[in-house]
Amino acid sequence: MDRSTTRPDLGLSNVSGARTVHTFCRYCLAGCGVEVTVRDNRVQRIAPDKANPYTWHDFCAKGRTANEVVEHPRRILTPMKRVGDDYVEATWDEAIADIAARMTKLIAEEGPDTVGVYWGNPAGFSIPNVVFQNGWLDAIGTMSRYYVGSVDQNAMHVVATAMYGSQLFAPIGDIDNSDYFLLLGANPAVSAWGWADGTVPDGWRRCLERQRAGARIVVVDPVRTETARKADDHLRVRPGQDWALLLGLIKVVLDEGLEHRGDCDPTTGLATGVDDLRGLVREVDLDDLAARCEVARADIERIAREFANARTAMAITRTGVAHHETGTIGEWLGHVLNVITGRMDRPGGRRYQRGYVDSLRIWDVMAKPMTHRSRVQGRPMVAGHHGLDELPDEITTPGRGRVRALVINAGNPVVSGPDGAKLDAALAQLDLLVAVDLVQRESHRHAHWLLPGVHWLERDDLFSLTSGLQDGSFVQYGRKVVEPPPGAREEWRFYCDLTLAMGRPLFGYRGVNTAVRTSRWLARWTGRPGLAFSPRWIDRLLVASGRTVKWRDVMRSRHGLVYGERQFGRLREALKTPDRRIHAAPSEFLDRTRELLRTPAPAPPPQYPFLLGNRRHRHSMNSFLNDLPGLHRGCRHNAAVLNPEDAAELEIAEGDLVRVFSAVGEIELPATISDEPRRGLVLVDHGWGSRVFDPRGGAPAQSYGVNRNLLVDASRLDPLSQTPALSSAWVGVAKSARSSV
Repeated sequence: MDRSTTRPDLGLSNVSGARTVHTFCRYCLAGCGVEVTVRDNRVQRIAPDKANPYTWHDFCAKGRTANEVVEHPRRILTPMKRVGDDYVEATWDEAIADIAARMTKLIAEEGPDTVGVYWGNPAGFSIPNVVFQNGWLDAIGTMSRYYVGSVDQNAMHVVATAMYGSQLFAPIGDIDNSDYFLLLGANPAVSAWGWADGTVPDGWRRCLERQRAGARIVVVDPVRTETARKADDHLRVRPGQDWALLLGLIKVVLDEGLEHRGDCDPTTGLATGVDDLRGLVREVDLDDLAARCEVARADIERIAREFANARTAMAITRTGVAHHETGTIGEWLGHVLNVITGRMDRPGGRRYQRGYVDSLRIWDVMAKPMTHRSRVQGRPMVAGHHGLDELPDEITTPGRGRVRALVINAGNPVVSGPDGAKLDAALAQLDLLVAVDLVQRESHRHAHWLLPGVHWLERDDLFSLTSGLQDGSFVQYGRKVVEPPPGAREEWRFYCDLTLAMGRPLFGYRGVNTAVRTSRWLARWTGRPGLAFSPRWIDRLLVASGRTVKWRDVMRSRHGLVYGERQFGRLREALKTPDRRIHAAPSEFLDRTRELLRTPAPAPPPQYPFLLGNRRHRHSMNSFLNDLPGLHRGCRHNAAVLNPEDAAELEIAEGDLVRVFSAVGEIELPATISDEPRRGLVLVDHGWGSRVFDPRGGAPAQSYGVNRNLLVDASRLDPLSQTPALSSAWVGVAKSARSSV
């Protein structure tokens, strides 16, 4: 029998009878409350937990089909070591001993930076995973740290650091009291109003309720998204020129005296630098900005006046802004518009939510300065990590500190980042590649070790360090639903054991290793497993440090606990700038804006007349889940979405196979004709084209769709955030010689 086509024998213990577990989904920041029915340690049904007082309304098909990942027919069930072109099963002791010995040898030869890590989106939704991964990295002293955030969220961290003094500072939108929503590069009708700078459960429905009560929704997006179709106003901005539109709005506000005088007061106001902003806009011609963003001057003036004069309002910038070379300036100017119009720390605007744990204070106490510059390009770290685009050269360029060993922790960087072919070739040159994941994906094909992680249905979680990114005062303990396969191990345990095996001090602090070993000995000696050191120790300590909720109340509240009201008036005391004021005009942002103003708006090369865009898909989650049959019934692929007028000029019809090509790559995929993109923009969904391998059964790899990031030149970056310009790639489109699909 072909083992790749049958459900694996997970070797799980029998649990008689059915039971119901209330927990929350950990695929995205929405964190929807779910009710899971389990029989014999198998998930029977996943449904929204309607008794959850906070999060269940955004429940979607990704959460409903989560058991398909747990029961994936190609799931890695035990550590597997590469032998030649095949993999053989091994024990955890064998895996850790081999990995520790090889890494220790490389560090002795090349220094600590020769060992690196890349972690992806799923790892970020397991606090113990990331905490202990960093504990291992600190133990060995490496600065070769890469993560998925460098692909899409760095701009937010750069702006937060410069304006608010902390990269984790996240002003959250108060939807229920807002009269005016200005949404740039956001599609909350699909993304559930969740992002790294704040999550609002059921946010889109709440926004529409405000609209029915008279609020206005203005969407700025080159794509007619699901959100844009419901908006009162849709401005089809030229891709990558959101900054010009926002600067135009700010110019109108300041030129016409529409700013909030109190917040902008140079001596006592909430913000500093407003006079520098006035100087900037005096240099700007509004007609030039209108031409750059291709939004009529009259519309810019109207929107600026409406926003400034609205009783309450908020501007929100998201990934559609960040994925351009101008992303940081767009993000910054969105915050500036809120600041100068008095939309900070007031109902209906954006505010600071402390959370039941003061993550900003903990970060100040625990975080180590990350001033390291990359070996090859000399670039600084952003949010404690280097840019993913730098990794190939750090692997292939000779010299001390060259990355020769890499752990890929629940990530797929070959598909998630730019120019994946270059990264794939570099990964093949590593002395040691370790993949920690549920299945073997595209980025793991050269792995020397495959280590089985666990799914969120198989572990406990508490999102303590991100509690300040929530719209409300809410806490829920994520309970384990089923036992993982006997050969799988929670990722935190791998990093802890690897650190001990390498003889390095966990978290970089002496005495921690002794405490861990002692606790394990006590657990064995007394027969009480709970005495062994685990993330729950840290969870309890963090909850106690917050002095907001009690641990026993958290554990008793199976549907989650609302512990307080929304908070206003705490933003200034939470600021981490030296003067406790918002810095509205950081010099590096002013300099970059003036540089953009001196440069003509980018024009397409003759051979590449289209811009490559992206869009949200409700059933996709970055570069994983796209192979699940329950999510993409009958349509497990992406397409090239063309405007009807562009398609007619190219003589391309619905379903035709088309070539999309750039200076660095080429892909083929079916065409879809739609009014969604504006002319000159071709949309190709991100995250597809990753192969899923079968290391246990040896069946052929499965693949769905194509990787659009193969078309993106990795050298094109936002210079401030180092974010790859995944939506600023110039491409050509032509009907394929292989005829129609």
